[in-house]
Order: sequence, then C-alpha cells, then structure tokens
Amino acid sequence: MASSSAIASSSAPFINKKDVGLSAFSSQSSFSVQTARKRISKKIVSVMTPQQTQRTPATTGSVKTGMTMTEKILAKASDKPEVSPGDNVWVNVDVLMTHDVCGPGSIGIFKKEFGQNAKVWDREKLVIIPDHYIFTSDERANRNVDILRDFCTEQNIKYFYDIKDLGNFRANPDYKGVCHVALAQEGHCRPGEVLLGTDSHTCTAGAFGQFATGIGNTDAGFVLGTGKILLKVPPTLRFVMDGEMPDYLLAKDLILQIIGEISVAGATYKAMEFVGSTVESLTMEERMTLCNMVVEAGGKNGVIPADKTTYDYLEGRTSVPYEPVYSDEGARYLKEYRFDVSKLEPLVAKPHSPDNRALARECKDVKIDRVYIGSCTGGKTEDFMAAAKVFLASGKKVKVPTFLVPATQKVWMDVYSLPVPGAGGKTCSQIFEEAGCDTPASPSCGACLGGPKDTYARMNEAQASYYLFYRIIDLLLIFYRVCVSTTNRNFPGRMGHKEGQIYLASPYTAAASALTGYVTDPREFLQ
Repeated sequence: MASSSAIASSSAPFINKKDVGLSAFSSQSSFSVQTARKRISKKIVSVMTPQQTQRTPATTGSVKTGMTMTEKILAKASDKPEVSPGDNVWVNVDVLMTHDVCGPGSIGIFKKEFGQNAKVWDREKLVIIPDHYIFTSDERANRNVDILRDFCTEQNIKYFYDIKDLGNFRANPDYKGVCHVALAQEGHCRPGEVLLGTDSHTCTAGAFGQFATGIGNTDAGFVLGTGKILLKVPPTLRFVMDGEMPDYLLAKDLILQIIGEISVAGATYKAMEFVGSTVESLTMEERMTLCNMVVEAGGKNGVIPADKTTYDYLEGRTSVPYEPVYSDEGARYLKEYRFDVSKLEPLVAKPHSPDNRALARECKDVKIDRVYIGSCTGGKTEDFMAAAKVFLASGKKVKVPTFLVPATQKVWMDVYSLPVPGAGGKTCSQIFEEAGCDTPASPSCGACLGGPKDTYARMNEAQASYYLFYRIIDLLLIFYRVCVSTTNRNFPGRMGHKEGQIYLASPYTAAASALTGYVTDPREFLQ
C-alpha cells in the first residue's frame, strides 16, 4: 500500500438550528407590571411608547451561511435562496441522458406511469446515446437500440445519436460512442446546470462545474414526465491538490490515490470538490477522468470550478447560456484533504477493488496476459496520446495483446489524424501499429462492463502470448486472466469473466505494462 501524502482535517460542524439562541430581550428593556388596581383608573387615557435608543442590526437569528458549489447549484435549481446538507429538495433538471442499457427500462416506466401517449417534459433536454452493447450480434442488445429509436421518433427527440449500420460505424454520422465523453464533445455539459443520467459515471460531467450524477430507471421515468427529481443535498468533501504534476503521472493516478486514501465507501452520498493549483493545470479531459471515478468512492457527485480552460473547451460546442457558480469563502465542508502531487508515484488498483491501491513498482512481478485501453475513464483522445508517448519512447513492441477502444467516433478520428508531439508527424495509430497493438476498434464502451459474449476484447479466455513459453503457461493455467486496464472498476465479473484479475491503471502504466508483459511503472520508459 502506498504511503499517504494526504492530511485530513475536520471543519467546523454544520449549524444546528437548535443551537442558535435569541438574545434580543435584555433586562434593561423589560419591566414588571404592578397590580395596584385600586390606585389606577380603569379608563385608559393614552399609551406612550418608551423612548428608544438606536440599535445596531441583530447578529443572531436567521443568518445566511456560505454554500459550496454543489449546494449553490441545487439551491438555484430548486428555486431556493439557500440549502443545507440533508435538505430534501425538488430539483429542476437541465439535461437527462440515457443509453441502450437503461433507456428501454426508463421508457417503459415513463409510459406505464404517465400513459402510452404521454409526451416527455422537454424534447430538447433529453439526450439519448447508444453506446454499451452496440457491435454485437446479440438480438436482445440490438433490440434495445431499436426501442430507443422508436421512442425518439415518436417523441421527436432532438438529440438522439443513432447507429444503424453496425458493420461500419463511420457510415453513421450521428453515432457518437461512450455517452460521458460524447456529452462533453457535443456541448451538453455546462457550468451551473443539473445533468442526470442513467449511468453511475454521469458524475464525469462535474468536471464542467455542474451537478452531475447517476440515477435509476424509476427516477429517470419520473424525470421524463416532469423534468423534476427529489434530491437530498449532500455534504461536501474538499480535496486540495497542489504541486507540479510530474511527467509520469496522469489524473487517473490522482483519483486512485484519493480512493485509496478514503476507501470505496469514504464519500458515500457526498459531493467531492476538487481544487488547487494541480487541478487548475489539468486539461478538460483530465478533469473528466478525475470526476469520472468519484462514484468508485461512493460519491454522489464530483465537481471542479469552471475557469478559462472550461470556457475555451465550451466555445463553439454550445450556444446555450450558462451561469457558473463557485463555493463561498465561508462554505462548510465535512472534511478537507490535502495532497502534494509532486511527491506522488504511478499507482494501480489491484484486484478486486478500486481502493486496493499500490505503487506500480511494487507490482513488477505480476505477469499479465493483456492490456486494455479504453472506456469513459481511459478512452479519450489524450489517453491514447499518453499511451502512444510511452510506446514511442520505448521503441519496442508489446509482449501481450493490447486492445484499443476509442470512446467516441471523434476520438477514433483523432487517433488516426492527430500527430503525436515529438513523433515527427506520426499519429497514434501509426505508433500503435509499429508497437504491435491491435487495430483500434469501433468506438463504444467495449469490454468495460463485459457485455455479450462476442464483445471485442472481452475476457472470455486466456490470451496467448507471442512466445511459445507463455502459450504453454496459458494452457496450463486456463483460468489465468490478468489485465492492466484504463477502465474504472475491477470487481469480479467486470470485463466479462468472474475469475479475471484487473489492475486499474493510467494509460502511461497500461502502455508500459504492455511492453513488458508485467505490471510496470511507466518511469521505466519515460525517464
């Protein structure tokens, strides 16, 4: 287990209304009433108000307290001047996203509760993105996409990113790929808004300074009909990350450090707010990686203050006006953690939990039989650029099958068109080919969740190495399946096999491991 570089400190407790006293009545302003009725006439002639001295405004009673970003967003969305952790509020939803796995169920609940001919609350605030089980011959998976298509036609949904030709994704100009990356690329993520999705990693969008969280099919069915949801305001954990980011670290290392620090239950129903000079230096895609895995710590949402990096990314992607919010100086946090990022090392999460943190160099004897680079966590353009950087620096070929699954159609195009810095004009695809990697696959969630049996790169069986010796080992250890992956979960059953072992890692560490056939610290090639 990596040594901790975090310092946790409890902030002042939340205000308890029962503890607020009133001292507006002093002994000087009170008087006693004498009951000498015999000496006082019962006829009231006049009443004179005692002379009052000028008073300064009271400092007790109802006082507006500072709010965190999450609290401010939920207060605005619920039309309230302020909210506090634990408050239950009806929230107006700005965007609802669903996909092929949960969409049909949400639609079924909507029709059951609101009527077969009911209309959604706003056809332009619903975003439907097929992405999970797409490139498969599984009839039930294909039928899920058909259900989405029929519903979008019936409701005249504006943002439906359809796919019809499964043989060639490029023949489908509307098809995007992984919903969480597509939401950002298509301009559906905006500061200050509330974005909900029927997927736990909807929290990715918090990178844009908005409240974003996953919900279930029942809640989604209700939102489809009303545009509202009942939410409990979460308390906020604050993570301050300062220091210069070493060249061998990525945001995946940062979030693995945090989850290893607080555990997979450490942020249960809490907001995770990320600030500090290191966070400010991150690109939007790296910020998305950071927020993407807050749910692996049990978090309700993750959020990063919007800044110039955010606004530059949004320019040209959305014409919808938005209003960013920021935490007040006096905002109350449940706890604060501080990290000196300059002292961190490349990390992995060992099987079978995202909080099973270890230094990559401590796992150098762990033999692997495959590497997977993809998903909403590690399948963005910059993730593939990072992997290509390691392959380029090594000049070697991979020793285990290395699967590449771009998150979206745009990422796939970037892999084939954008030159890698310092590579003399070579693209990621050219570097991957020279290194012996598999050809980049069609953009989708791929094997991250497992999927149908014919899902590309699914851990159905042990992968043969390029050397006969390792092939024999694979045959002897038929259940031996060890993958270094840029995905987000390594529970039993993820990527398709309950006995597979998954080491979660950054694209740097994944690429380095592909080159050696063992879990490998990327500094072996980057320094």
